[in-house]
Amino acid sequence: MVRFMDQIGGGPVDQSGKTAGVVARVRAMVQDGTLTAGDALPSTRALAAELGVARGTVVAAYEQLDGEGWIRTRQGAAARVAAGVAPGVAVGVTAGVAVGVTAGVAVAPARVTPRRSRESATAVGRAASTTEPVDAVPAPSAPAVLDCRPGIPAVTAIATRDWRAAWRAAADAPLRNTLSDPLGLPGLRAQVAAQLGLSRGFAPAVGRVVVAGGTSEALSLVAEALRVRLGRAPRIAVEDPGYRSGRRAMTSAGAELVGVRVDDDGLDVDALAVLTATEPVDAVVVTPTHQYPLGSVMPVGRRHALLAWAARTGTTVVEDDYDSEFRHRGSPVPALAALDTVGTVLHVGGFSKTLDPRLRCAYLVLPTGGRLGEAVVAARTARGPVVAEPVQVALAHLLRTGALRRHLGRVRRDYTHRREQIAARIDGVRGLEARALNGGLHAVVTWSGPATARAVVARMAAAGVLVSALDEYEVDPGSAPAGVVLGYGALTSPQLDRALDVLLAAVPDGGASVS
Repeated sequence: MVRFMDQIGGGPVDQSGKTAGVVARVRAMVQDGTLTAGDALPSTRALAAELGVARGTVVAAYEQLDGEGWIRTRQGAAARVAAGVAPGVAVGVTAGVAVGVTAGVAVAPARVTPRRSRESATAVGRAASTTEPVDAVPAPSAPAVLDCRPGIPAVTAIATRDWRAAWRAAADAPLRNTLSDPLGLPGLRAQVAAQLGLSRGFAPAVGRVVVAGGTSEALSLVAEALRVRLGRAPRIAVEDPGYRSGRRAMTSAGAELVGVRVDDDGLDVDALAVLTATEPVDAVVVTPTHQYPLGSVMPVGRRHALLAWAARTGTTVVEDDYDSEFRHRGSPVPALAALDTVGTVLHVGGFSKTLDPRLRCAYLVLPTGGRLGEAVVAARTARGPVVAEPVQVALAHLLRTGALRRHLGRVRRDYTHRREQIAARIDGVRGLEARALNGGLHAVVTWSGPATARAVVARMAAAGVLVSALDEYEVDPGSAPAGVVLGYGALTSPQLDRALDVLLAAVPDGGASVS
């Protein structure tokens, strides 16, 4: 602590810079090795007094540094330098300077790296925008792999105290000589219903909530229930491009899938109506809050049109509400289930994007009308329970104590920083467009030039950065533009900068067409 105050002190910061000046000083001290992983930072009050700024300025600086992944703050504890941030890592470097860390392993800079000597740390803090280039550092022969494929949230961001308390609650639960309820523990189902009332605008009866082993298993369960109820293979409409793991789960359960094109407002309801006029479907699966993977948000008018079409045709709407908690821009749009007045919507949610996909826990909220709910309960009972009781007890504890909501507030801020970082790097690059940035944990970057997605993915993999090709999500070939899907939920800000550097270098001429 004393070392930190000696280095970062040096008199008041430039009042015109304020928060940016504090942020720059802390970044510089991490970059030059003055601060290392686990080092404690002063309290916001103490640092504000030392620098001659308002305490709110330091609070805002700490929040930004936390959001960028440089430090980790915890209520009631000292802020500390985040694990995995190594000296020499820069944020906001120019394209072509690939630097960062991955999985706790420092990645060597490709060309140049900023350097700040310990002796000049205080002076540099007052002019934090300057950098001093040094000789090139040879790149490693085999670059460390940075996995930016979508699907992984910021698992390690949850407060350790809350995480351990949840598993203590699971360990303290009494042992029982009985089988688990195949529909899920009543305590978890009740907490899910309460959470939906707080966050998604509808509070279902606990009896309508059914626990599943992840979203794919939930969709497989729906397809199986439809097949048993209908006595034939169900026809299910899906978004194109759309959730490929869910498609595989439904076809494995015997469903026949029909792709429906997606536009800037999500699934095209008019195209759905035309497509199914002669060959009706039994259900349609949609991601209205944040279309996966293109990221469009279905406006309320189209939501009402979809529900009206479903009521008129007797079709079940399966709402995959996979990352609705993470809205970065604009007001949250109500869930389809909150707008449903006739009982056509089966709502699917889970904890893979909000907490940890390895828990393999999701839930379904059965529709109030029709016989599909009975068929799902029968299928769930026949399959038996799929989520271990200790996992369900731990999740119920996180919900009941408010720990999950606190965690969501933290990572929502972090994800918003990532979204802004991507937008800043891609905006203005000729031929490139960043999509899916209204919310969620991933971005889609498309381009207008001749480069294929597979070629760009291969170039990035060779540079040690893994992303997914957008055409992997197609139902019908050619339905998606050339682009890649980049997950940023588990990345630090330096890691994301490295991934964007590699992406920009992998798309020839920034994606612009060559005349």
